Amino acid sequence: MPRLMVLPAKDVEAIRVVQIPEDLEEHEAFRHVVGLIAKAEENNPDYNWDDIAAELEDHQYIPLEFILGPHLD
Repeated sequence: MPRLMVLPAKDVEAIRVVQIPEDLEEHEAFRHVVGLIAKAEENNPDYNWDDIAAELEDHQYIPLEFILGPHLD
């Protein structure tokens, strides 16, 4: 079963989901994604999701389509 990582955001429209590469443990994948996002931000101060997605895809993280379900309390 593929493992997924939710990239939360304050703006609901900005939430993203990526599939984690099979060869990474969860804590390793988390730290790796933090570094990749920071790299995209450093390379382009006007970055957007496409810049981050490209960086993630270069490292075998797969951005996935999803629908947001109802809010759970």
